[in-house]
Amino acid sequence: MSGLAAWAAVTALADGSAIGSLSAKGWLVGAVLSAGAALLPDLDHPESTVSSTFGPITQAASQLLNGISHGIYRFTRTKHDANRDGGHRGLTHTLVFAVIATVVTTAIIQTSRSWALPLLMFFFCGLAVRGIMHKWSPRHDALWITGTSLVLTYACLRWTDQTTADAAACGVAVGIGCVAHYIGDAITEQGCPILWPVPIGWKTWYPVAPPKIFRIRTGGRVEMSLVGPLLTLIALWMSAIALHHAGVLPVLDHIPLEPWAKS
Repeated sequence: MSGLAAWAAVTALADGSAIGSLSAKGWLVGAVLSAGAALLPDLDHPESTVSSTFGPITQAASQLLNGISHGIYRFTRTKHDANRDGGHRGLTHTLVFAVIATVVTTAIIQTSRSWALPLLMFFFCGLAVRGIMHKWSPRHDALWITGTSLVLTYACLRWTDQTTADAAACGVAVGIGCVAHYIGDAITEQGCPILWPVPIGWKTWYPVAPPKIFRIRTGGRVEMSLVGPLLTLIALWMSAIALHHAGVLPVLDHIPLEPWAKS
């Protein structure tokens, strides 16, 4: 939900720019990619919910990412960083990874239009479904996730025109989803090493976070009863604005959705 809210907010507030002038079809593709990408960083944890999305495939990818992340952490840490094991909240939780994901996604779609977008949408649909519906589907029920992802991907591609997909916008959508994840992790008890490898307080893996009084527990009551519903409202509100800009919701012409806009 945070990925969708972030994508909707960026496209709604950037009206008139390239990213804010997407067609409704292009916006939908970006929404799918961003919603799924908001779960992508947690593939570095073999025990995370998202690592079981596509069964053995994502489990293997998670193990690989965890090992790479752990190796990079051990190689680049200073004596002031924690001497920890495991690669969770390592490389995939940095702006460096968000940039890499953006560039790689853009390059893949630009060079392989015929197959890349359907495959990427299927993958990110799966992550989004697993993240949003994690209580609906048991942890190891990858078959249901795969089937649901196939149906959603087919429905999206039937309506959208993948041959004219904006590769750069797709890449930006994935980057936005990753950053949304980082912000969410940064307000939890552990913080998030977003700015690696920039040294802060003699640490290259400094956990960026607000003062402790403003942090929340992952999966706790504040997240589930306050942050989750608030993100949902923001996602719906900003999505309505973005789609209205795209000419899809003319019924909203006389509703003041943008209090910041000049009359």
